[in-house]
Amino acid sequence: MAKRHDQQMRLRIAQEAARIIANDGRQDYYAAKHKAAEHLGARDTHNLPRNSEIEEALIEYQRLFLADSQPQLIQHLRETAINATTMFADFDPHLTGPVLLGTASPHSEIQLHLYAPSIETVLFDLMDKQIPYQQHDTYLKFNGEEQPFPTLRFIAGEDTIDMVIFPDTRLRQSPKSPIDGKPMKRARLNEVRALMKEAI
Repeated sequence: MAKRHDQQMRLRIAQEAARIIANDGRQDYYAAKHKAAEHLGARDTHNLPRNSEIEEALIEYQRLFLADSQPQLIQHLRETAINATTMFADFDPHLTGPVLLGTASPHSEIQLHLYAPSIETVLFDLMDKQIPYQQHDTYLKFNGEEQPFPTLRFIAGEDTIDMVIFPDTRLRQSPKSPIDGKPMKRARLNEVRALMKEAI
């Protein structure tokens, strides 16, 4: 009986975490699951859902409650991603994150992975295009170790684009996903265009 109760609470926490992510727009699964457990009076539980369970609950939540707006939002964000990918085609950009997976909210950033000899190469390109930007680090996991990578953020219309810059000498392996620990799903321009066509 206790085991069944634990499973039910685990599912409720996953569903509440999904609701929090969908409404707050932050893709911080760790924070969302702890906030959800607190909301449900289960702050001390040791039976928290895995990130992959939260993602499944998020997809289901968006299907049930955001069916009128979610597909249009994803199409819009992917269209913006295509424009950015085309603009920075010299750096072999890959789309990744919630926009690719279809779980983005109106607050989600469009995440691109670029390859360049140095971050200065991309900076000069941004300056040539007269695009204002901000710089920060994104921590990604390779071979079990988190590493910082320079990230350039800029605004395109009402959308935020984060471009994570990788050395072009690095093998084109994908970093580990924080959701399931597998290689992150990524897509080049032609693959994103194919997704757009499938959704029509």
